[in-house]
Amino acid sequence: MDRADIVHDNFLRRVARQDLDFKTSGLSLTEAGLTKELLISLFYSQALSRQLDRKSRKMQAQGQGFYTIGSSGHEGNAAIAQAFRPTDMAFLHYRDAAFQIARAAQVPGQTPLWDILLSFSTAMSDPISGGRHKVLGSKILNIPPQTSTIASHLPKAVGTAYSVGLAKRIKPEHQALVDDAIVLCSFGDASLNHATSQAAFNTTSWNVFQGVPMPLVFVCEDNGIGISVKTPVGWVEATMSNRLGLKYFKCNGLDIVDTYATAKKVAGWVRKTRQPAFLHMSCVRLYGHAGPDVQTSYLSSEQIETTEAHDPLLYTAKTLINSADLSTTEVISIYNRIGERVERAAEQVIKLTRLQTADQVMASIVPPIRHCEPNVSMPQQQRQLIFGAADTSALKKPQHMAKMINFALTDLMMAHKEIVLAGEDVGRKGGVYGVTQHLQKRFGISRVSDTLLDEQSILGLAIGMAHNGFVPIAEIQFLAYLHNAEDQLRGEAATLSFFSNGQFCNPMVIRVAGLGYQRGFGGHFHNDNSLAVLRDIPGIVIACPSNGHDAVLMLRESLRLAREEQRVVVFIEPIALYMTRDLHQPEDGLWTHPYPLVDSELTVTFDTVGVRGNGTDLAIISYANGFYLSVQAEKILRKKHGIACRIIDIRWIAPVPEIAIINATADCKHVLIVDECRSTGSQSESLMTLFAEKSNQSPARLAARDSFIATGPAYGVTMPSRDDIVNAALVLVNSELLNNQQPKVEV
Repeated sequence: MDRADIVHDNFLRRVARQDLDFKTSGLSLTEAGLTKELLISLFYSQALSRQLDRKSRKMQAQGQGFYTIGSSGHEGNAAIAQAFRPTDMAFLHYRDAAFQIARAAQVPGQTPLWDILLSFSTAMSDPISGGRHKVLGSKILNIPPQTSTIASHLPKAVGTAYSVGLAKRIKPEHQALVDDAIVLCSFGDASLNHATSQAAFNTTSWNVFQGVPMPLVFVCEDNGIGISVKTPVGWVEATMSNRLGLKYFKCNGLDIVDTYATAKKVAGWVRKTRQPAFLHMSCVRLYGHAGPDVQTSYLSSEQIETTEAHDPLLYTAKTLINSADLSTTEVISIYNRIGERVERAAEQVIKLTRLQTADQVMASIVPPIRHCEPNVSMPQQQRQLIFGAADTSALKKPQHMAKMINFALTDLMMAHKEIVLAGEDVGRKGGVYGVTQHLQKRFGISRVSDTLLDEQSILGLAIGMAHNGFVPIAEIQFLAYLHNAEDQLRGEAATLSFFSNGQFCNPMVIRVAGLGYQRGFGGHFHNDNSLAVLRDIPGIVIACPSNGHDAVLMLRESLRLAREEQRVVVFIEPIALYMTRDLHQPEDGLWTHPYPLVDSELTVTFDTVGVRGNGTDLAIISYANGFYLSVQAEKILRKKHGIACRIIDIRWIAPVPEIAIINATADCKHVLIVDECRSTGSQSESLMTLFAEKSNQSPARLAARDSFIATGPAYGVTMPSRDDIVNAALVLVNSELLNNQQPKVEV
């Protein structure tokens, strides 16, 4: 027999016989704050979760459903849901169906039985994901959808909790949470050991230590095993009961009365103190880890049967009989009637339409556009006061990129109060390169925050604040540091709209200092010439300016995309060009630009490219440092070799402005792609493919070697140089000039 059938039969048999000799807390309903009616309602939530598990397993076996991970054994979380309010945002463990069902009971008009079956069967009418995934979640219940993540939702729960206090001081236009909200975040005991969860606990304590309100409850659902690996007995309590800044509570998740009483105590304490708590709920895991999991491969039959003997529904049945005056027949009747309803609903659900086409699947990758208030007009006198006399004067003079980005951030933060800036060293110091200098003085520590040195927490903070209506600008200090936290983009930020059918979004801009060509500084940890980690994430926008003028306009467009189109934008800032002023020779100042005024009509949208020159002999396509070097090379090619070039700056790495690139090069005899990123996995590969598929031209490419970057005099030898570009262009245009010293050019 299937273990689900065994557990089902055990429940019916043992309740009928009143074989319910369990030790409970001994709390009365009155002492716990429960009524008989509420206890019956909680049992209904638990039983519905259980019956949905049973049916979904059968649906999967029959090819009618695609559900994998069950909630059986964790049904005690129904009591936790009841202890909190539907206005408290909940990032749920994938075993928390009973939580969602119990919360739905608090909101009129909800149909959790039907909704969860729709998700299990991947029906297009699934109200949370639109049939894209089996996920728990509900917009009206304040439950953003989670997939089978390993603690990756904890950092954004921390960020959301942080945003609640911030929103009291700065009311964002699209605030989602009430001022006294609590944020819940549940997970399994095995996930406790993940670096991501440890980062979340540490960040929470770090904030509490400094007096920052953090109305957050971590719920650890401890069933004693992670897939097949047992959690050491006592490990969770030993490691979390004395954690700085986290008040520890413990409950028996098998005992619905104890769980409710403890959760109610936790809710009251957190709502009053605005400080975080850790709720340790012991429970059991029934049926194994997931649908195809065979428990007998790592557990003995005796161990499995011992676990099944501690079914939480049996504990609740005992309480119903002893404290709510229900007979065994009435308890069994409630349980069976729920099962019958699930069976009838499932017969209808399996007939419903599922996703069929790529367009249907992809429809929610790009979030929906939302209405936003227009820019706030800033009186000139107040604007001068914020900028300060020195920078007001500097606005009128050509400046390098770092200063221009600083001006743009200032203007954007003046226009939109919901924009908040956060990252390592961005405040008092103004960033490693001074890009955020003076911003904290201009806007205060609430809007320009120095974070702890943890990239997961920085991105989690941004995601969480975006959940509550802010538009965060998070800074990752160096591109190489992003790898520590990339899953916060790939697994969390970029997937939210997709898995919620556009109902939940986390608009933000992530500024990242990166790429190569820094002279003698830092080696590969501070010079990382690969964007591959970002390029294959569906839905995100990647901007990469080559000069200060474009940086300003692209940053404004990036913030517009975040505010109005709810996009996740990664803004790559080429470090080597931050302070660059000169192009061809010292003091020529040709790489500085006047600041584009806020009220100008200049824009740089992601369907456009930058074009310099109108020659038709050769088009050079590049971006960032490669564009800068290509402009230098163009002068040599024109003056020394009579080659008329045009230089195309793609500016947007994703989505690639394909039509604009093809149109900009259509009348050119030759095309050379110059890419400062590594040959393997670089933008040049997609550009070569673009021309192969959509153009009659056959471009050549010059890309960096597949190497890390060295410190010292060899800092640039693995990447294209000005002379490399000149030589590659000559190879392409004038084949008679070939000689053995020319660089290899791939055609």
